[in-house]
Amino acid sequence: MRKVVVNTTPLIALSHVGQLDLLKRLYNEIIIPEAVYGELSVKTESVCKKEVDRSLDWIRVGKISNQMAKDMYKTQLHEGEVEVMILAKEVAADVVIIDDANAKKYAKYLKLPVTGTLGVLLRSKQMGYVDKLEPVLRQMVEKGIYISQSLIELCLKQAGALAGAD
Repeated sequence: MRKVVVNTTPLIALSHVGQLDLLKRLYNEIIIPEAVYGELSVKTESVCKKEVDRSLDWIRVGKISNQMAKDMYKTQLHEGEVEVMILAKEVAADVVIIDDANAKKYAKYLKLPVTGTLGVLLRSKQMGYVDKLEPVLRQMVEKGIYISQSLIELCLKQAGALAGAD
């Protein structure tokens, strides 16, 4: 089974558009660090927190072993992102799902295979789990998830669709 470590933002983005289950369909199980679960738990009534709590049969909360390593990254990354990097190294993750550009740079520097929410959506489209990407992307934007128009167009193009044709 593939080891997949996920940060907070992809969980929020996917849960707000009713697509959190795509992670289960693609990977069977995912791991979130304790710090990510803690970030989600700040708003106990949030859609994402409720969805994650309902999905704890396939979402595993992982604890990092190397607490001292957190200090090396804290100046540049949020605690959840730091724990994603450490946990991914500790479990030898096959992929890290993270959206923050700076965190992605760190993940790549650490030689971690990385993708983001849009990568998950593209793979889901490729696998036939999502029929049309454009409505999902538009819904994310409507729910307050920032995606630039140029990134939406690139995503649609990569999916083999033109804007408006998907």
